[in-house]
Amino acid sequence: SAPSLPTYFLHSSKMSEVETAFRKFAIYGDTSASGNDMTGKNFSKMCKECGVMDGKAVTSTDVDIVFNKVKTKGARTITFAEFQQAMKELCSKRFKGKSPEEALQAVYSLIEGKEPGSVGTTKATKVGGVERLTDTSKYTGSHKERFDESGKGKGLAGRQDLTDNSGYVGAYKGAGTYDQTH
Repeated sequence: SAPSLPTYFLHSSKMSEVETAFRKFAIYGDTSASGNDMTGKNFSKMCKECGVMDGKAVTSTDVDIVFNKVKTKGARTITFAEFQQAMKELCSKRFKGKSPEEALQAVYSLIEGKEPGSVGTTKATKVGGVERLTDTSKYTGSHKERFDESGKGKGLAGRQDLTDNSGYVGAYKGAGTYDQTH
């Protein structure tokens, strides 16, 4: 089996890239922050924006649980060392089937070079946002019919009212009947 990870694991440029990202997220929204520790809110933001939290394998609940697990009792923030611990916890969930080393590398490569609010936001919000919109279990009434089990839209077929849509007006029944009636 693979040797367990030394604590100085990856003290290369890669690690400093991750640390830089950590610091940028740590001071996000708090100008007085030193960047040495990170709040749960920013930790969650970082996981979301870097794609560590994908809404499937890793949810916001997982992120909160891990945050509370690694932080010092009574503290409101985590240090970079604790952050690394948290990533070890999350990477195995996020990259199931990879070895711990590979999973950690993969998670770190999601994080390095990232900044809050700019890089990768659209990617991350898509995951959460669209997931929620296409979760058919939350649908009621006729909207349910418009998606199959996997949440893919069925397009027109899912809408029962397939009438002749050649007219522009909703109540307009069948083209060509206008002249006779008036």
